[in-house]
Amino acid sequence: MEMNLRPLEDKDRYELAELIYSSFNSWYPSHGMSQIFQGGPQVTEIYYEVYNEISPGCSIAAFNPANDRLMGACFYHPREHHVSLGIMAVHPNYFGCGVGGQLLKHIIDFTDNEGFESLRLTQSAISIDSFSLYSKAGCQPRYAYQDMLLKVPENGIPNDSELTKTEMIRKATLQDVELMAELEMEVSGISRISDYRYLIENRLKMWNVHVIENPENKLDGYMVSSDHPACNILGPCVTKTEQDAASLLHHEINLFKGRMPLFIIPVEKDWLVRKAYSWGARNCELHFCQVRGKFQSFNGVNMPSFLPETG
Repeated sequence: MEMNLRPLEDKDRYELAELIYSSFNSWYPSHGMSQIFQGGPQVTEIYYEVYNEISPGCSIAAFNPANDRLMGACFYHPREHHVSLGIMAVHPNYFGCGVGGQLLKHIIDFTDNEGFESLRLTQSAISIDSFSLYSKAGCQPRYAYQDMLLKVPENGIPNDSELTKTEMIRKATLQDVELMAELEMEVSGISRISDYRYLIENRLKMWNVHVIENPENKLDGYMVSSDHPACNILGPCVTKTEQDAASLLHHEINLFKGRMPLFIIPVEKDWLVRKAYSWGARNCELHFCQVRGKFQSFNGVNMPSFLPETG
């Protein structure tokens, strides 16, 4: 159907929040699952705020030409070598009308025309329509993750004798930005310097960033977490080993005492998955890392997040 495409503007942020809230809270219950968001559309205003601060103007939205109402929207995030596709939402009234395809085409054209090596996203494996949309556009599934929820006891998760790096964990500083980029390039073949700086500066007072510093003053891992009501999640996390990831995960989980954070573990990291189970985690969803263009197999542990999208 006909639609007008343009970037989102500040005047659109409240309608966008309602779109995201209604889109996800319509789709998930219709497929037998609980609502994703609680507390009203005001909680999802954070998506516009975060994405627009990191990559101003990097959004595309579809509007109904008859009434200028928002039909769907998507953010994208240019990084050093690749573009990440952020949250995409389509109003329930326009499910199946081709809105997502038009938004995706715009972002693919941007990626190709600006000479980026790849377009990356983290896509729900249970949404076959969305999976097909990205797959048909050349976004190949490269990696699988299991989403896990953990109800953290009021006293936290007890110390674990198998974790050997807990004493090496410290709060990240801006001096760690280049080291974080170096680590992620080694493990994942990408880097996101503007993200690291933004998260460590923490102007919104919603991020925690911790690193494992080794005796050579290099980093063996880092983990970010968010305690915002719309994004109660641990990640992104990048580490050299599963033991490093478990040490950071244990540390970060205990910042969420009495709460139920989400985290996303590669399905092939069996020891790490079983460690999470031993702490009481349970599965709630599956996701794929989908990439259009260049991809390097992970040489370590990569645990993604959704805000900002880490691809």
